[in-house]
Amino acid sequence: MKQKFLKIRAHHGMCLHFFEGKGYNDEFTGHMQKIYEKMQENPEIELVVQGDEICKKCPNLENGICKTQELVLGYDKEVLKKCGLVKDMKISWKDFSKLVEERIIFSGERQNICGNCQWSSICEKKVEESLLETKKNCDTL
Repeated sequence: MKQKFLKIRAHHGMCLHFFEGKGYNDEFTGHMQKIYEKMQENPEIELVVQGDEICKKCPNLENGICKTQELVLGYDKEVLKKCGLVKDMKISWKDFSKLVEERIIFSGERQNICGNCQWSSICEKKVEESLLETKKNCDTL
C-alpha cells in the first residue's frame, strides 16, 4: 500500500511554528488549528510549492490558485533553499520543523524571507518574547 503524505507548502513550516489561533477568518483558523494539532503527531509530509492542506480553507485560494501565488512561491523557495531541501521531498514533520527552527527562525532569517507577510507582526512579537524569556533565564543562572 502506498503511503499517503500530507502536502505542506514549505513556508507553512514557519507559519505553523508561530501559529497562535489567529487567521483570515474562523473557518480558516479552525482548519489551521486542526493541521497544527495533526503536526504534533509527527506525520510524514511532502514539501510542495503550490496549494496544500492548509490552503484548502484560505480565502486567497480561488479555483485552486492562490491570489498571492508569486509572493508565497518566493517564500517557499527561500525556505527550501535555507533548509537544504527540494520541492516534493518527503520528510517527517519533526525533522522539517527542526530545520526551519535552526536555519531560519533561530538564525534570524525569517524576517528576510517573509518580513513583508501580513502576519509578520505576530511572528516578530513571539520572537521578542522568546528572546526576553531566554535572557530572563540566563540572568537567573
